[in-house]
Amino acid sequence: MLHIDNLKATIGGNKILRGLNLTIPSGEVHAIMGPNGAGKSTLSNVLTGRDGYEISGTVTLGGADLLQMKPEERAAAGVFLAFQYPVEIPGVGNMYFLRTAVNAVRVHRGEPELSATEFLKLARAEMALLKMDPSFLSRSVNEGFSGGEKKRNEVLQMTLLQPRLMILDETDSGLDIDALRIVAEGIERMRSPERSMLIITHYPRLLELVRPDVVHVLDKGQIVRSGGPELALELEVEGYDPGRRAVTA
Repeated sequence: MLHIDNLKATIGGNKILRGLNLTIPSGEVHAIMGPNGAGKSTLSNVLTGRDGYEISGTVTLGGADLLQMKPEERAAAGVFLAFQYPVEIPGVGNMYFLRTAVNAVRVHRGEPELSATEFLKLARAEMALLKMDPSFLSRSVNEGFSGGEKKRNEVLQMTLLQPRLMILDETDSGLDIDALRIVAEGIERMRSPERSMLIITHYPRLLELVRPDVVHVLDKGQIVRSGGPELALELEVEGYDPGRRAVTA
């Protein structure tokens, strides 16, 4: 599904990604952990087409050259990014935003658009699973939402869009125990043989609920270590420096 070869990214003269290699086959969930400044968020930005980076290397999604696509083309091709800090969009209704996005993707796939009634029925069903009040559809996108509500709204978007590649950039940050479990259940429902998932996180708590196939350590712009789910627990104890135990509160 996703294949990254020798990816380099520079912004403002600073080299962030330094020859990153990563392959995520269809149906697999991979997690990336690493210290601050390692390049985790830069990787998600590059994959989704954020401006400002000087990029070299190759990135393909299902054989298609992702780096040659505009951000909206990547979204239509099935790339989805759940933000660490979802933005508020005052004046843009959540239902209008979601239905417009869903129908744009459906048109790209050659599927019929959903009517307002069809979309509302689908959205309410998914919101019930995420324990979201249906009234959130009538509010502006993320405006006045709590941190947990914003993250649930991100998962709602993801569920409705049905992407091929899901990139979750520290979706677990700022969530209490109950919200984390609800969000994790929503992510887990998206697991599919036709879908790949990249979870970026600092902590293993989300990975205990959404168990990855592979955990990678990103440091100084490169994947320096990979292992099974147990690697996340090892990092929690030892930290990213093998010779130093992590400081715990």
